[in-house]
Amino acid sequence: MAAITAKMVAELRAKTGAGMMDCKKALNETDGNMEEAIDYLRKKGLSAAAKKAGRVAAEGSIVAAGDGKVGVVAEINAETDFVAKNENFQAFAKGVAQAVLDARPESVDALKEAAFPGTGRTVGEELTHQIATIGENMNIRRFECFEPAQGVVASYIHAGGKIGVLVELTGSGDAERMQEVARQIAMHVAAANPQYLRREDVPAEVVEREKDIMRTKAIESGKPENIVEKIIVGQLNKYYGEVCLLEQQFVIDTDLKVGKVVENLASELGSEISLSRYVRYQLGEGIEKKEDDFAAEVAQLTK
Repeated sequence: MAAITAKMVAELRAKTGAGMMDCKKALNETDGNMEEAIDYLRKKGLSAAAKKAGRVAAEGSIVAAGDGKVGVVAEINAETDFVAKNENFQAFAKGVAQAVLDARPESVDALKEAAFPGTGRTVGEELTHQIATIGENMNIRRFECFEPAQGVVASYIHAGGKIGVLVELTGSGDAERMQEVARQIAMHVAAANPQYLRREDVPAEVVEREKDIMRTKAIESGKPENIVEKIIVGQLNKYYGEVCLLEQQFVIDTDLKVGKVVENLASELGSEISLSRYVRYQLGEGIEKKEDDFAAEVAQLTK
């Protein structure tokens, strides 16, 4: 039996919103396996935030660049929020996005070899220069570039660089109108955080995991076995409506689903138009940020 620590209980609580004792019991029942503990709580109906599993934030900024036919979103990290708001850091971040737009590199390593706008240095050299100038470690974490053969790309940056979205609509028609709708969908993505574009994109193992949770909850609530499968079908459709972009209710007009918004645009413009892809970056998602022991830090300063 794995030792269950207070830190593990706190982490599970942050990820699920369940009570401390329920989290401790879940970890004990699953021998400390975090993912299995999340499923345990969901099956018991105790998880308030399972699909919003907690992610530790990191500092920095998400930036975008583009001209409507091509679009870029990039995440550049720094150690502190103070530096992230620094004008030099912000200028560097925007320069990185422009460098991606100019060079179309395939990786961060390739990007570092590209020219940084207006300096005569490469992006990697400029990164080193900024670290030396600002006095804090910085990192170009990731980027995405969309360039459809026919269509438009719209970007949206939310909360001063905490969230960044790119949306690609393919097809022909009034580019300005397509841009307007693509930007509205990008705003929707920022707010609704879809996990997949369409239901066919949801991995089979994820669907089976959800069905198992739904089945367990239905049986434990006393539902007759002969209607459990029908209940699962209905709940799966609801699940797809929560996690698949095309099936989500459009935040700007909740009477419509996002897929219908695209259909209406195609009808309006008399053209075949599809929402082909999107990307959503949230600052620091998945990055483990060092937890400072403030009391120990103060004690060290007073020695």
